[in-house]
Amino acid sequence: MLLSFASARTTLVAGLTALSIAAIPATPALAWGDKEQGFVAGAATAIIVDELLKNNRKARLYDRGYTAAGPTYVAPRTVYVEPRHVEPRATTSIYATPAARAFQSYSLAERKAIQRNLRAWGYYRGGIDGAFGPGTYNAVVAYARDEGASANLRSTAGAFGLYDGMIY
Repeated sequence: MLLSFASARTTLVAGLTALSIAAIPATPALAWGDKEQGFVAGAATAIIVDELLKNNRKARLYDRGYTAAGPTYVAPRTVYVEPRHVEPRATTSIYATPAARAFQSYSLAERKAIQRNLRAWGYYRGGIDGAFGPGTYNAVVAYARDEGASANLRSTAGAFGLYDGMIY
């Protein structure tokens, strides 16, 4: 049977393609350098680490009682406690504390300097007005706690020592 021109042409193109592939040396093997190997190693490492993190997350959720269906429900136990009368505790206003009394004895400029330093050290977020309020009180208490001088705020003399350390 005679081959048509189109099928002869297709056969010729396929033959030339096969011949050119066989004749060209294996250049892709030469292009597989250190950078390519590093890229593949990095991608494989990222995939492995991702799977490890997923497994760790699943294990932690399982330990907390979560499953694929969601958290497991545990019905709370009903505990009846007999109410008892508690005397109200006497509360002290922050304005009557030794820290407040010592703070108010300083001049306005010194009180502002204390607030400015507390703000610079990250303890105070209020306005620099020289007034002793809840913000200043909380900042002074936090500063004293971090400095290990919480006991100083129990007396006016100790509070003066703490404030003098902030100013001078």
